[in-house]
Amino acid sequence: QAQLVESGGGLVQPGGSLRLSCTASGLSLDNYAIAWLRQAPGKEREGVSCITGGGSTIYADSVKGRFTISRDNAKNTMYLQMNSLKPEDTAVYCCNAKYYRDSFWGQGTQVTVSS
Repeated sequence: QAQLVESGGGLVQPGGSLRLSCTASGLSLDNYAIAWLRQAPGKEREGVSCITGGGSTIYADSVKGRFTISRDNAKNTMYLQMNSLKPEDTAVYCCNAKYYRDSFWGQGTQVTVSS
């Protein structure tokens, strides 16, 4: 069975940092396009960042320069490093891995940015 599990969410003050992790089992992330998405209360889900199948990295304008997506193939884990966090970054963050018609999702982890 394929599974993605996020960790690393929590409460942080504005300007702080968090690193989210997404560990895969039952699949090798090296073979997948990967992405982080988020959904805030009352808002639609939005893409945060992804690494495409061609190896290109894409960031939403709202997080560009503050967030970094990465992958550690040896650990079969993907990461989202979040710096200079803002209250508007508060959301449930989830990871996604996709290869053609296969698409797998994590359960999501809560990130709250508040003073």
